[in-house]
Amino acid sequence: MSLPSSVRIVEVGPRDGLQNEPTPVSVAARIALIEGLVAAGIKTVEAGSFVSPKWVPQMADTAAVLAGLKRRDGVRYPVLVPNLQGLEAAEAAGAKDISIFAAASESFSRKNINCSVAESLDRFRPVAARALEQERRVRGYVSCVLGCPYEGEIAPEAVARVAKALFEMGCEEISLGDTIGTGTPLKAKRMIEAVAKHVPMEQLAVHFHDTYGQALANILATLELGIGVVDSSIAGLGGCPYAKGASGNVATEDVVYMLNGMGIATGIDLDKLAKVGRNVLQQLNRAPASKVAQALAAGA
Repeated sequence: MSLPSSVRIVEVGPRDGLQNEPTPVSVAARIALIEGLVAAGIKTVEAGSFVSPKWVPQMADTAAVLAGLKRRDGVRYPVLVPNLQGLEAAEAAGAKDISIFAAASESFSRKNINCSVAESLDRFRPVAARALEQERRVRGYVSCVLGCPYEGEIAPEAVARVAKALFEMGCEEISLGDTIGTGTPLKAKRMIEAVAKHVPMEQLAVHFHDTYGQALANILATLELGIGVVDSSIAGLGGCPYAKGASGNVATEDVVYMLNGMGIATGIDLDKLAKVGRNVLQQLNRAPASKVAQALAAGA
């Protein structure tokens, strides 16, 4: 079994996590959360998104969040943009990293962004081109890579087609998301193998939700193939507002604990990370989804 010597964690809690909260979190609290995550050693933290506050009010004031962050060498704060208008807002806010998104499912694409997969890709080509002209880094997301709430299982070839299109647009990294958390390890491997025929393995990331408790097993299966970037969310925050029944992202604490136990470097201090998780959960008045956080809180 071949495993990477190190893994880069992309923390998605401040965006993908908080956007699913019923009540928006204040700008000050969002800044404090991001600063705490960086202090724990995370080098890539999603800071928010420039989508319409009408549709995702939790992500309003992302520009104010970016303005309030301390900039550090080697730390990246990507933001999600849905179109050229969103990119313009990100530019005005000084964002250096942007993310664009498409789905491997036609039905999900139409429900989520009201257009077909092909139309969504056409929409993002000028966004990526303009961002690259301005020397901004572009990350691509593919949703529903292992299942769709409307179509069921998704063929690996469908995922590969979308990932290939994003790669050809110039995305330096493509995150493959099990949006509804129905994937299992062998299916995850088959999907990665299909995508890797078109996109170099070192430019792929995985993004698993833990609806059926399979996220860590899926991550391990993909690490064995050569994946070295994992998306996760502090305290397991998140879900998907357009995918009924989807639970939160895999918890960053759980991922780091597993990687530590395998001798895989992350550069993250687990104790500091767990404290950040406890703080955000206290603000949100909820119990931790992370098993590691529960164990640490109990003094295990």
